[in-house]
Amino acid sequence: MIFTNATIITMNAYREIIHKGAIAIRDNRIIAVDKASVIQERFEDDHMIDVGGKVIIPGLIDTHVHLAQALIRGCADDMSLIQWLCDRVWVLQGNYTHEDAYVSARLCMAEMLRSGTTTFLEAMLAHRYGFDGIAQAVEESGIRACLGGIVMDTASYASERLVMYPGMIETREMSLSGVLEAHDKWHGKANDRLHVWFGARTPGGVSAELYREMSQIARERNMRITMHLGEVEADRTFVMNEYHRSLIDFAEDVGLLGPQTVLVHMVWLTPEEIEKVAATGTHVSHNPSSNCKLASGICNVPLMQAKGVNVALGCDGGPSNNDYDLIREMKLAAILHKAVSLDPLIMPAETVLEMATINGARALGLDREIGSLEVGKKADLVVLDFNHLHTTPSPNPVSTLVYAATGSDVDTVVVDGRMVVEHGKLLTMNEDEVIEQARKHAPEVYRRAGIDVKPRWPIIE
Repeated sequence: MIFTNATIITMNAYREIIHKGAIAIRDNRIIAVDKASVIQERFEDDHMIDVGGKVIIPGLIDTHVHLAQALIRGCADDMSLIQWLCDRVWVLQGNYTHEDAYVSARLCMAEMLRSGTTTFLEAMLAHRYGFDGIAQAVEESGIRACLGGIVMDTASYASERLVMYPGMIETREMSLSGVLEAHDKWHGKANDRLHVWFGARTPGGVSAELYREMSQIARERNMRITMHLGEVEADRTFVMNEYHRSLIDFAEDVGLLGPQTVLVHMVWLTPEEIEKVAATGTHVSHNPSSNCKLASGICNVPLMQAKGVNVALGCDGGPSNNDYDLIREMKLAAILHKAVSLDPLIMPAETVLEMATINGARALGLDREIGSLEVGKKADLVVLDFNHLHTTPSPNPVSTLVYAATGSDVDTVVVDGRMVVEHGKLLTMNEDEVIEQARKHAPEVYRRAGIDVKPRWPIIE
């Protein structure tokens, strides 16, 4: 399969952009990237797909996703974090069945694929969601996934000492053993599209002893870890009061820092802590929409990048962002830091595209396989159509992608050499069925939870 007559943003080491280029794919690997004239001469007998001058980029990589929250999109808008968690999100998720979680995962994956995300890192799959069903949804959809299974042993949240909704509470044995069983069963499945991680809760939800145990197992099994950290000031206050440490010193004490870990949000860090994150090779997932919507604060991404931290990008979940469109997330990441720093040069479009591609691949330990369009890498790519009013003219395709485009401009998506979206149509799932199932299951979850979400303004029936 060859995509030809394209503008290719390779994201290779030289960040080359090839006009009138082509990409040749055999099985699930890229075997050539060059000018179209060269590729067509070399592979004249191969199936050619003329994309008519469209733009091709590496598949986007979302390093922080909550699959189960797609079904409760918009459930807790314009609320403080504590009310958001205790009155809505935990209560709704605590009333899920396995089937609800499967439906939500399919909805989330369908949205991600249709908007150009080919790989994602799930943060915390609770036992009640049914890991097998989620893994099955990954297999069916064709997406590439790192699934973090929840690890916890304490039913509270940071310094607030809030007790979790009963349906969300898990013991050490249930959570830790559940992740290890899932790793034994699913890691490397779906032609290595599916990896299993630890997805630990924040300090206050996990004892120091369990963090150390999980970190040791991760080293022994060569497993990876993701965790929210420093999302809100309460996280920092709790760790200081409970352990008399800074957030990052505590994380180091319990074995969490290092190249095997992706820490999410990381808003409430000091410059000294950022230095340690950089020195240990720990990765960071930046989630600007979620941090803004929940008024958590703003991660100091420019300083992190200046110190050498690998920063990737994430959308978070349906109640904290309301969409899983990483292209939209790129724009906010680019403009937010300009406003905060009063420096229009501080976060160029090119830097943000790196965060959504090669940096994300590096965070997941997959940069030798995905994240750029290079010979030998797996064939994960996205074809974008900029032949629209809002993307015309387009003198710089990177600028157009980051500042003007949205996920609706995605035309075609390939994951692992397989076309999963063609001309805007999802091929691996019936989109109408996905929507219908979500509309059926969501009201039942709200009913079981005893929650009724309505507009603030009066409705006239």
